[in-house]
Amino acid sequence: MSKLIIAKFGGTSVADFEAMSRCADIILANEHIRVVVVSASSGVTNLLVDITKTTEVQQRYDAYAGIEQITLKVLNRLQQPQAVAAQIELLLGELKALIENGGAVYSSAHKDLIQSFGERLSSVLFAQVLIERGEAALCFDVRRVMRTDSRFGKAEPQIGALADLAAVHLAPLLQEQRIVTQGFIGADEFEQTTTLGRGGSDYSAALLAEALQAVTVQIWTDVVGIFTTDPRLTAEARCIPEISFDEAAEMATFGAKVLHPATLLPAMRQNIAVFVGSSREPEAGGTWIAKEVQQRPPYRAIALRKSQTLITVKSPAMLHAPGFLTRVFDTLSRHQISVDLVTTSEISVALTLDQGGMTSAFSSNLEPALDELRTFCEVSVETGLSLVAVIGNHLHSSKGVSGELFSTLERINMRLICHGASKHNLCFLVQDSDGPGVVKQLHQRLFAA
Repeated sequence: MSKLIIAKFGGTSVADFEAMSRCADIILANEHIRVVVVSASSGVTNLLVDITKTTEVQQRYDAYAGIEQITLKVLNRLQQPQAVAAQIELLLGELKALIENGGAVYSSAHKDLIQSFGERLSSVLFAQVLIERGEAALCFDVRRVMRTDSRFGKAEPQIGALADLAAVHLAPLLQEQRIVTQGFIGADEFEQTTTLGRGGSDYSAALLAEALQAVTVQIWTDVVGIFTTDPRLTAEARCIPEISFDEAAEMATFGAKVLHPATLLPAMRQNIAVFVGSSREPEAGGTWIAKEVQQRPPYRAIALRKSQTLITVKSPAMLHAPGFLTRVFDTLSRHQISVDLVTTSEISVALTLDQGGMTSAFSSNLEPALDELRTFCEVSVETGLSLVAVIGNHLHSSKGVSGELFSTLERINMRLICHGASKHNLCFLVQDSDGPGVVKQLHQRLFAA
């Protein structure tokens, strides 16, 4: 379908009936939006996670009651709630049964199934909102096409199978009606429900855009586009009208919360433009992400990522000894520890791990890996650090970049600096307590009007 647009709406954008109505306005204003991907209503996913984490039955029922309340508030605002009441009741009943029969601890597969209910509920309600606005709309179960592997909690999409299934089951429906479907969830080859990890709704939208050969993915959230830095850190942060795929990928990787880091991969593969805007203020514009942009300034944005761990491994045997680094990284790989930044000297190597992000290394247990490293080298571990990333263009070759940055921060203790490996970023570690002030100082120096 030519000029096809996929629109994704986040949790705050479908938080309640009023929010869903604003999103309906956006959709109805653009005939090319044929596929709508929704997150769970704000707060619902957290409650579902609470159900899977606690072993106390009463706490599970308390979380269920919160989900039911959020859902029924929207249902009762519909003009024709009876049209979807039975479907909503069935879904809530299935969720309640999983609580009643869950046992002390849920399996990984059951956790994913439980966490899928947020999107399944919101998509039924949102489709009815569109229907009551006079639109032909269908709630489509994305698990019919979003084929993944069986890594519950962080499933990997099977790109080829997804494209084939979308061509058969989804593409033929687009001419007749708008499709409302779920982000974040999928199914493996055995039809078991899987999830793509927190924030995966953005990724879902981009994957569907790739499979359906869309021209644009719209990401509607609660902020007006991507900013030069987190507006909570400085009032001087401003929206970026356009940004390249490379720059946006760096921002997502290094802490910008607006986009899931994986979102851009399908868009980059098929050169699909991505727009980020606010569903509360659609008239305020937003940020376009594309392969080609009109301007590529030296400095585009500053990202801050807290809760970093710095590991330093040291061994005199490393001096002029081939294979030491291979041994270090082989150890980390076998324990499924993901490394972000690396610097080396003659007898030591320092590397960073992300404790709290979507790509967190700490989904694995770090201690066994450290114990193994200690069998052949000294290991020191520092926590409570923040990673500051200056994002831009040609930072590896522009004269004066390092001087401009470091003269601004001459009184700040930096624990690690990475510069030159990428033309799009310069990164360094500071204490968590210094992070916000560092970003504010740098932003004032680099982005002053």
